[in-house]
Amino acid sequence: MKISSHPLSLCGLAISCALANSALAAEPSSAKSSLVYHDPAPKAYDLTARASVLDPKAQPHPEINFLFEKDGKPTDTERANVDTRVAPQGKLVVWLMGYNAALFERLNSYGLHAIQVSYANGWFAKLNKEPAPADTQYLGNIRLEATTGIDASEAVSIPKPDSMMERAFQFVKWLAKTNPEGGWDYFLTPDGTGLNWEKVIISGASHGATSSARFAIQQRVDRCVMFCGPRDQYESWQGLSSATAPNRFFGYSHVLDGGWSADHYPRSWILLGLNKFGPIVNTDEAKPPFGNSRRLITTGDVKGDAARAHGYVTPNAKNSPRDAAGNYTQDAVWRYMFTSPVEEVGQPVAPEASTRMDLRSK
Repeated sequence: MKISSHPLSLCGLAISCALANSALAAEPSSAKSSLVYHDPAPKAYDLTARASVLDPKAQPHPEINFLFEKDGKPTDTERANVDTRVAPQGKLVVWLMGYNAALFERLNSYGLHAIQVSYANGWFAKLNKEPAPADTQYLGNIRLEATTGIDASEAVSIPKPDSMMERAFQFVKWLAKTNPEGGWDYFLTPDGTGLNWEKVIISGASHGATSSARFAIQQRVDRCVMFCGPRDQYESWQGLSSATAPNRFFGYSHVLDGGWSADHYPRSWILLGLNKFGPIVNTDEAKPPFGNSRRLITTGDVKGDAARAHGYVTPNAKNSPRDAAGNYTQDAVWRYMFTSPVEEVGQPVAPEASTRMDLRSK
């Protein structure tokens, strides 16, 4: 089945904004987590499992280059980190990219649980088309199917067991049994049949940031943290009515990133309605909480390298800049994006006139 791909009308946009504002007004204030560790020897845990072992229903998808093994090595390994020495926030970060040890270490230091799941996300290189298809939700529907298992796209066939949602659930269910010290069962529904997504922070970079945003529009989550994204610059799904209130989306980009300079990310941020929570804020010049804006940028020194700028905003043990004491200079930004109270927002501003919204027209 293919979901309707008609661009949003002005009326639809107005309805979407009204619904988003209503959702924001109904949002509860941040509450203290009821999760308590029962670990006789608190420490940092690093756990791994293979998706194909955890769920016998899981299948590879060679048609989109999603395999369980390559060159004799497993490619479906999933990672989880928790540090029971740190008071828990009661939030689980589901990371939609490859495992990032530096990021997970920072997340654990904030009191967050973190997992990286292996799911059928290898379609992008094959199915991202130029020129863009007429369907303004072509990529968005693929992302929706890959993350949820909903039959949303004619371009792929990704059943529920191979979606991000089910892979995350199966992994956390295993973690709850394997590592009870980590309190992973806190993130399962009371009947144990799924994840409690309202305790989940969905996050990614680039391709992963874009899929995170599409997923958060479909499924209500605690928040969506987007590094160098979202893209899908020829599409309209970013403006759909969202299950996750718009104040719960956070974006961060370097200004020399090609996705920023070409208006891919600024356009998506406007369609997501993030200008309602403050102007674009340069984190090199402002202090936390950055005016409680949801749109953050940096001009950090990347020697004019756009490729380096693309990865600059994401924690990297080797390349992320540090101060004289060895602390990451962007740590306050990362902490803000993942842990700041979502009900605290900046003052609304008009969409930037300099941002090109129609990128199909050359």
